[in-house]
Amino acid sequence: EIGVRLVGSEMCIRDRARTMLERLNVTDIPFSAGMPLAQLHWLIADRNGCITLESTQDGLHIYDNPVGVLTNNPPFPMQLFSLNNYVNVSAKPPVNRFSALPLDTYSRGMGALGLPGDLSSSSRFVRVAFTRANAVSGSSETESVSQFFHILGAVEQVRGCCEVAPGKHEITLYTSCCSAQRGIYYYTTYENRRISAVDMHRCDLDAAALVRFAPRTEEDVFYPVSYTHL
Repeated sequence: EIGVRLVGSEMCIRDRARTMLERLNVTDIPFSAGMPLAQLHWLIADRNGCITLESTQDGLHIYDNPVGVLTNNPPFPMQLFSLNNYVNVSAKPPVNRFSALPLDTYSRGMGALGLPGDLSSSSRFVRVAFTRANAVSGSSETESVSQFFHILGAVEQVRGCCEVAPGKHEITLYTSCCSAQRGIYYYTTYENRRISAVDMHRCDLDAAALVRFAPRTEEDVFYPVSYTHL
């Protein structure tokens, strides 16, 4: 899945994108011989909201996206409808609505009881939609960025847990977000959990050549230089 964060001026960028996309024709030409065609879904957003773009057998579809999240198949309308199955899930401790049996919570921290925990795209959609809707962030950009990575951490793929072929597993190669206002791209990689940042305004944005940054792919473990025993 691909997320795009745009900032509009007089006319909502989201509406402009919708107008342009209605004239789009998607072909089946691969980007390169070594990269087969992928079933991609797009999230296009500005500061006021977002839309989902999907290309299926019956054509190109544009949907308003009220939850602000996206995963892969099944198509977006089915993903959105599936949220009805979790209407009772709450961040608060569960309440016994099952029957007159004396059912009670047996520990603290039982919020979100009933969320799906498997690694399918449909379950991950539900989980990240719930997490995003209930997440509480601070007011600074640093706090918001930190919270963003926690939200997507709820649905990341861990090597070994989702086998797609003998000896091959799904993993979350990288996680990223962008501050559209400041032009800063934040990311982590599977091998490096520390948040790295690329300030695009420190580059020549009018240059003819692409600017490339090598991703940080080795774990960065912090060791304090001194210890204090209390």
